[in-house]
Amino acid sequence: MAKITRKPAPRKAPVTKAKAAVAKPRPAKKSAPAKRSLKAMKPNFLKPWTPAEVHEVFSRFRKANPEPKGELEHVNPFTLLVAVVLSAQATDAGVNKATRALFEIADTPQKMLDLGEERLRDYIKTIGLYRTKAKNVIALSAKVLSEFGGEVPRTRAEIESLPGAGRKTANVVLNMAFGEHTMAVDTHVFRVGNRTGLAPGKTPLEVELGLERVIPAEFMLHAHHWLILHGRYTCLARKPRCEVCLINDLCRWPEKTI
Repeated sequence: MAKITRKPAPRKAPVTKAKAAVAKPRPAKKSAPAKRSLKAMKPNFLKPWTPAEVHEVFSRFRKANPEPKGELEHVNPFTLLVAVVLSAQATDAGVNKATRALFEIADTPQKMLDLGEERLRDYIKTIGLYRTKAKNVIALSAKVLSEFGGEVPRTRAEIESLPGAGRKTANVVLNMAFGEHTMAVDTHVFRVGNRTGLAPGKTPLEVELGLERVIPAEFMLHAHHWLILHGRYTCLARKPRCEVCLINDLCRWPEKTI
């Protein structure tokens, strides 16, 4: 019987411990830079204007429109006061449409009182908040008669004491009726002051005081009209017309459309 020989089992390779793989940290993804918006911009983000630049801006406004006029129609200081009070949260065009007939019959405080609140409402009912405004106009007419001899007062504090009149109303009347160097800040002036960096501020008062600080005295009589018109027709809220802007080379807004 043949002898069976067994082949030796193959040797197993020695088991060695594998080194633990060390994961290399991945570089953090760079996020896209956030788009700056007017609301997000801080006042100190903008480079301050130099006096020479401010002078240049208003020189251009003056050259383009030497005698700017307010767009609220009026015939005397009293009707101007009434028109400005009525213009709160309303357009100048809308106010003018209502006051043309009104001022033909009530252009003095006494005539306004004689008209009465109910009939006054009929004239201004196309204007927002007309009921409250009618009450204020009758009340301010009575106060102008009783406390100021029927004449519109000539100080800011006195005008602000009248029903329905605030700081902006006082500034408009002082400027347009009496030639004072005041700065009335409406939504247009507020936007232009902040967007251009000319006078950044969180409130209308901050913008007003900022503009008064930087605008040379020679331009102050017409400055608020130039800024209002610029904001109303060029520096629009949603789609500013930077391509036709007189001051686009000086404007600090980082999102100019040119």
